[in-house]
Amino acid sequence: MHMLLSNSMLHLAAGAEQVTALDKFKDFVNRWSVPQYSLPMFLLLMLGAFFGYRKWTKPIIFWPMMLVFTIVYFGFIPLDESYAAILQKPDNVPISMMIFLTLYFLWLGLRQAAINDHNMEVGKPLIEEDREDKVLCWPDLVYTELLAMVLCTVVLIIWSVCLKAPLEAAANPAGPPNPSKAPWYFLGLQEMLVYFDPWMAGVVLPGLIILGLAAMPYIDTNPKGNGYYTFKERKFAILTWMFGYLILWCVLIVFGTFLRGPNWNFFGPFQTWDSHRVDALTNINVSDIWYVVILGGKLPSSMLVREWPGLVLSGFWFFALPYLLTKIKFFGRLRTQMGFARYYLMAVLFVVMMLVPVKMVGRWTMNLKYIIAMPEISFNL
Repeated sequence: MHMLLSNSMLHLAAGAEQVTALDKFKDFVNRWSVPQYSLPMFLLLMLGAFFGYRKWTKPIIFWPMMLVFTIVYFGFIPLDESYAAILQKPDNVPISMMIFLTLYFLWLGLRQAAINDHNMEVGKPLIEEDREDKVLCWPDLVYTELLAMVLCTVVLIIWSVCLKAPLEAAANPAGPPNPSKAPWYFLGLQEMLVYFDPWMAGVVLPGLIILGLAAMPYIDTNPKGNGYYTFKERKFAILTWMFGYLILWCVLIVFGTFLRGPNWNFFGPFQTWDSHRVDALTNINVSDIWYVVILGGKLPSSMLVREWPGLVLSGFWFFALPYLLTKIKFFGRLRTQMGFARYYLMAVLFVVMMLVPVKMVGRWTMNLKYIIAMPEISFNL
């Protein structure tokens, strides 16, 4: 009897240690999932994935990694109620699909790029050049598109039957939902509202994205990489575009879905959403930093005098920085190859994109709200 009680106590102690270890792990993930830590980690992972693409894209390495990621991603559903509530919400199913499809197609493209880059180094033909099969538009392509349409229809019907539509009660101004979130594909833009004025995050930046996509065929006329996969020959172009897609779009969607809770506060993936939690923040502008923090005085009453530090910084960022980049050997070579107009259009779009992470860092480190704050004329940056 004494031995039985001793064994039972040992099992209980082991179970307590296991729960404690799991709680410690959850607390560790919650603390490191805040954007000032997780976003740089995602950036390092992206850079490591591209510069180490010849090694990890091998099927014998990638598929075990994908299996482990899948087990970890879904394995915490029965272990944590908060995580399960977020992951199993019908609204969030497309985000999980986006994550796995992005990982798969990223691997597929980089794997073929690795093979092509190796073949070019040893003088072998590219994967695309070694194919002799041709597909006719009729009937092959039309039949393939018909089958794809039928399969997509079947998947959507099963999806609509198995998952409830994420419909909420009728709009009530007296009791808005908390948090109030946009559709999942707009959560990246909604996350930008934290760092930019609504007109900037909702109109200017999306407009520049569309402008950049439309102008890119005219800006980038480099024939390398056309019709075949490669990374070695197009590092800057691929890294720039993937930074915009992976970091400034997919990661921001994940932040808005999994980490933004009531009152748009950050919560860890294993942290219970508390609608009564209030994070005390004192937002400051560049004018506050210059006149109040550095000079120790008061803000001038004149709008232009008050905002001249932000105007100077913005002018430097948008007009002087594209020229200063040409002093770097790589960008100087781009300036020579692309010409004046195409280079400066590309450089302006590039520095505008880089303004987003810079503004994020300013928000995280010093609660920076606006570089230029002119509410008198409804102009804030």
